[in-house]
Amino acid sequence: MRGTQERQWITDRRSELDTLAEQLTKQLQEVQAERDELAIAERVLNRLAEQALADAATVAPASAKVAGRAVLLIPHRGDAADEGALPGDYRKILAIVREADGPVQVRAVGERLGLDASVRGKLEPLRAKMTKRGRP
Repeated sequence: MRGTQERQWITDRRSELDTLAEQLTKQLQEVQAERDELAIAERVLNRLAEQALADAATVAPASAKVAGRAVLLIPHRGDAADEGALPGDYRKILAIVREADGPVQVRAVGERLGLDASVRGKLEPLRAKMTKRGRP
């Protein structure tokens, strides 16, 4: 009788392992399919990024509405950025900084632009403009 119980245990265990092997095979196929999809997505993303870089070099400054006013968006800075592509406020800031002998404080630039430099909140937008580093 003992041999019968052992054979039954072996048969049951083999069935469990077969079921587990089927589940793992299915899971492996799903993982491989997802990896293939990710590889395709990565290639598409790289192509889009390359296209965006090529387009950015030829795109004129775009305008947008902010608080009901039309403003120019800051173009993405390339290697040979043209100052003429910058909005007027940025060209003025650049001119003030270039005239200085060394580092320039935001307060001094604000005063030259006619801003109320005694109110810190009035200088924060200027500070943001002065610290842009080619970000869109």
